[in-house]
Amino acid sequence: MIRIGIDSGGTFTDFVVDRGDGSIESFKLRSNPANPAGVILEGLTKIGATASSEVIHGSTVATNALLERKGAPMAFVTTEGFEDILLIGRQHRPYLYDLTPPPRRLLLPRERTMGVRERIYFDGEIGKPLEGVARLKKRLAKLNVRSVAICLLHSYQNPIHEKQLAEALAGEYNVSCSHEICPEFREFERASTTAVNAYVGPLMDAYLSRLGESIPAKLSIMQSNGGLISAAGAGRHAVRTILSGPAGGVMGALHMARLAGFERIVGFDMGGTSTDVSLVDGVPVETTEAEVDGFPVRIPMLDIHTVGAGGGSIARVDSGGLLRVGPESAGADPGPACYGTGKLATVTDAHLYLGHIKPDAFLNGQMRIYPERSEAALGGIAKRLKITTREAAQGILRVANSNMERAIRAVSIERGHDPRRFALVAFGGGGGLHACDLAAALGMSTVIVPAFAGVLSALGMLAADRVRDYSAGVLGRSAREVERSFRTLEKRAKSEMKGAKLTRSVDLRYQGQSYELNVPGQGDFHQAHEKVYGYQDRTRQVEQVTIRVRAKVATKPLTGLPKVAKATGHGPALLPEYGSTTLIPKGWSYRRDRYGNLLIERGQRQAVGPQA
Repeated sequence: MIRIGIDSGGTFTDFVVDRGDGSIESFKLRSNPANPAGVILEGLTKIGATASSEVIHGSTVATNALLERKGAPMAFVTTEGFEDILLIGRQHRPYLYDLTPPPRRLLLPRERTMGVRERIYFDGEIGKPLEGVARLKKRLAKLNVRSVAICLLHSYQNPIHEKQLAEALAGEYNVSCSHEICPEFREFERASTTAVNAYVGPLMDAYLSRLGESIPAKLSIMQSNGGLISAAGAGRHAVRTILSGPAGGVMGALHMARLAGFERIVGFDMGGTSTDVSLVDGVPVETTEAEVDGFPVRIPMLDIHTVGAGGGSIARVDSGGLLRVGPESAGADPGPACYGTGKLATVTDAHLYLGHIKPDAFLNGQMRIYPERSEAALGGIAKRLKITTREAAQGILRVANSNMERAIRAVSIERGHDPRRFALVAFGGGGGLHACDLAAALGMSTVIVPAFAGVLSALGMLAADRVRDYSAGVLGRSAREVERSFRTLEKRAKSEMKGAKLTRSVDLRYQGQSYELNVPGQGDFHQAHEKVYGYQDRTRQVEQVTIRVRAKVATKPLTGLPKVAKATGHGPALLPEYGSTTLIPKGWSYRRDRYGNLLIERGQRQAVGPQA
C-alpha cells in the first residue's frame, strides 16, 4: 500500500511517498493559497495514488482561517448574564506599559453573542431549566450565520442543556458544544476553544469533504497533538488541527533523531513563512494551555513556539531607521524577489546574494530563480541604511537569527532546560542555513540535519500514530466518581478507536492553586511539581481537576530511508540538497550516518544524547 504524507505550507506543499517496497521519495510543489486542494490533487496525480493508497495530510486551513479572520460567520450562545465572556477574557494585559493598546481582534461582533435562561450548578445539579429555545432560534434566523458555538455554565459537569440546544439547532447550523469540544473546568478557556472550533469548523469540513470526494485514497489528518485523526473527526473537531503541520515536523524530527541515537533534541523548523521550535526530552512536550493569536485553545497539543521568521520574511527599514525582518511574509505569492514575481527583500534573497543558495541547484534546478532581482531588492534596503548591499544582506540574517534564538530560548532556558544538553535538529527549507550559528549562540555542540530535511513535516506524518484524546472535569468529585468517569471515557475510546492502547493521566494541583500539572496515572505529583516549580509540599491537599484518556493505535513503520555511505568533512562547507541547504561554518565538522542524517559537531564533542 502506498502511504503519502502531505504538508500544505505557506510557500510550498511537500509530498513524501512510502511505496512499501523499501524506498521513500519526496518532492515539492508551489503552494496556491487560493486553491490548496488543487495542488494536492496535482501531486497525487503525479504519484499515481489509487483507492488503496493512504494520504496523511497536515492542513493549514484552520490555522489560516483563524489568523486571517476568514472563518465562518458564527454566533455564540451562553448562559444569560455571561454574554461578554469572550470579550472580557482574563483581563490580561499583553502590552503592560502601553496606554493605548490595540483592541483584541474578536471572532464575532457583540450582537451575535446571546444568552439563554438556564443554570447548572458547579456540582452538576440543575438550578434552573432551559427556557427560551424558540426565541433563540428566531434571533439566530435573523443573523445569517453558518455555525453556532454553545458554552453554558458548568456544562462540563452536566451537559443536558447543551444537548437540548444542539438538538434544537441540528440540521440548520454547524453546532459546536463545549461539552464535546472541551469538557473541562474554566469557563473562558472552554468558551474560547469552542468558539474557535465553531469559527474554523465549517471551512475545514467543507475543505475536507471536497478533498475526500476528489482524491482516490483514504484520508487522515494530522492533529496538533502529534497523532492522526480521521477526516470526518477533523471536520467535527477542527480546532485540533490548528498546529497540524508543525506537529508533523516534531514527530519527523524525533523519528530521525532516534535513528541517529538521540532522544533529547530541540526541533528547529524554518519554513517559508515562519519558524517553529519545540523541545523533546525523551518524549515530546505537550500542553493544554496554548494560545493561538490571543485565543486560548485548551486541547492537548505539542508545545510548539512559533515566530514570524522564515525564508519569505520581509526585510524593511522602520520609521526610526532600524532594520526589521518579519513577521510579514512574502509567502508563496508573490514570494521572495528571487522567485520572479516578488519585489521586496526577504531572508531567502539575503542568502542567495551571499552565495548560500546556488541558483542552479534550487530544488535540483526544477525552479528558476533570479539573483538580479534579489540584488535589486536588497539594494533598496542598503540605500536606506546607507550601507553596502552585502552588509544589508548580512544584517538581515543577523536580525532573523536573533528572532529565532529567542524562540529557542523560550522553549528551553525559560522552562528550566539547558540547551547545551540537547542536539539541535534543523529542518525545513531554511533550517540548515541558520542552525550552526544558532547552536553556537546557545552553546549547543551538536546539530542534526535529517534526511528529507526539506520535507520532514510530511515525513513525520507517515511516522505518527493514530491518537484520540478524551477528557472530563472532575473537580470536587469523590474517588469513586472519578473512577466511574475514567471508565466512561475508556468505554467511549474503545468504541471509537478499535484496538487502541489506552493511557490515563490527571491534571492535579495543590488546593488553592490556579493552574494544574498533568501527571500520568501512576506518576508522583509532588515530584512533578518540584521539577517544574522547584519545590514540593507533601503536607498540602492535592486536587484532581481534569482526567484524561489517550487512545493510541500504532501506525506501520516506515519501510525505507536512504542508505548512504558515511562521509566526513570540515567547515566551511555548503551542502545543497533537494528542498534544503546546509551551511557549515569554520570550526564545525560533519559526517553522515547510515540513515542519511547529517551530524554536525562543534569543537570537542560533548554528550548530548540519551546518556546526558
